Amino acid sequence: MSARAVLRVAEAVPAVRAVRDERPDAYACAYVTDRGGWQASLFAPPARGRRLREEVAQVLIVDRSGRVQEAWTGVQVAWPMARGYPGAFGRAVNAPWVWIGLCALFVLPFARRPLRMLHLDLAVLLAFSISYAFFGAAELAVSVPSAYPLLAYLLARMLVVAARPPAAAPRLRVGPGFLLVAIVFLIGFRVALNVTNGNVIDVGYAGVIGADRLAGGDPLYGAFPLDNEHGDTYGPVAYAAYVPFEALLPWSGSWDDLPAAHAAALAFDLGCALLLWLLGRRLRGQELGLLLAYLWMSFPFTLMVANSAANDALVALLVLGALLAAARGGRGAAVSRGALVGLAGLTKLAPLALAPLFVAYRAGRVRAALAFVAVLALIVAPFDLALLWERTLGFQQDRDSPFSIWGRYALPGWTQAAAQGAALLLAVAVAFVPRRRDPATLAALAAPVLIALQLAVDHWFYLYLVWFAPLVWIAVLTPAPAAGSARSSSPAGVPARSG
Repeated sequence: MSARAVLRVAEAVPAVRAVRDERPDAYACAYVTDRGGWQASLFAPPARGRRLREEVAQVLIVDRSGRVQEAWTGVQVAWPMARGYPGAFGRAVNAPWVWIGLCALFVLPFARRPLRMLHLDLAVLLAFSISYAFFGAAELAVSVPSAYPLLAYLLARMLVVAARPPAAAPRLRVGPGFLLVAIVFLIGFRVALNVTNGNVIDVGYAGVIGADRLAGGDPLYGAFPLDNEHGDTYGPVAYAAYVPFEALLPWSGSWDDLPAAHAAALAFDLGCALLLWLLGRRLRGQELGLLLAYLWMSFPFTLMVANSAANDALVALLVLGALLAAARGGRGAAVSRGALVGLAGLTKLAPLALAPLFVAYRAGRVRAALAFVAVLALIVAPFDLALLWERTLGFQQDRDSPFSIWGRYALPGWTQAAAQGAALLLAVAVAFVPRRRDPATLAALAAPVLIALQLAVDHWFYLYLVWFAPLVWIAVLTPAPAAGSARSSSPAGVPARSG
């Protein structure tokens, strides 16, 4: 085909004609793609205050037949991840038999009457699957707003649980033997799926690039390659965590299979399951430990994170580590929980809001605060603070994203500012209210802090569910300590171990 013929085909697409009617000043260009086809794009002149033109329509055309393969307008021009490409996140995990099978396994231990609030809590967590299905069908008009009522419910529910924890542990339909066998099977399944049918999204690629730059002594911020230009938007810990994996499986210099990203994602994933087992054992014995690990392994969104080689399980890993340090108590617990929250905050920044809650948890507040500040100071000291801000929080602050209500709808600016202010106020308030403190309450309070921030930021995605989902499970599955028990009377906040 000739470029002129390509443009005629593109201009005949109804969606492109509609854009042309709205933007009569737009002009068209045709390009040969790297796959031997054609791309026709409609560009609008730069808006006032901007130097770059805006691509407002894009059409992909087969050269031999002139058939239109894809036609995109609106936000789906600039955001390929919004186009509903099959398997874009996690490949095989999106297969109905995998996703629905995991949902069934997730609720199986609780499939008995009477129905309780716990069943609704689990149903809400799985209901994100419906929202994600609309995202996979490129229906942002449904997927974006449908996630927010679910997040709001979990935020409110966790605050209620923090004030009035469950009176008793749920009776399970399955026993520890089933949970153990299922965990072993699911570990093998996840590893095999990751190796044979997983992918690496830009987040995992960024981790490998950053690890290579750190190991080589090169600048970390402001020097990423063009195929992941803004991959340096995370905290330094997000890249440092990939260093041992990149050292064992060196980066080739291109966006290839990236074995280091796969290995890191699996390590973060299995590490979360291990920490949940340790937490459950400490809170209520072996059965809860196995149940929490099983829930992590059967929750479909955790598999999506691992199979996409994303870094979001690293956030959960560090937050769970801080929670385990708080549950253990002892002289070093305060230092550990403060340091681990600092590391989590310097991974994807949002967990910095957990600092007041974890620092104020029971004894050792001064030691926890000093450890938190020391970790922040030591890690950011080697970097230019102005550049670090510009590439991380500065970039996120100015980022337009169609995956939140703030980016999709023309809401008044003060509404988002109010939501962000409320999130920060909540982060401070939960450090003091309620006064009762035990590890389960700490989990119940940490979850709404993270959820409130997710509700208020410009960019939200389903991968972020794993930041708080384990905290929700701990909160709703751990009953309140009996009056006078070791858990409630221990001055250091150390729960009694059973089993």
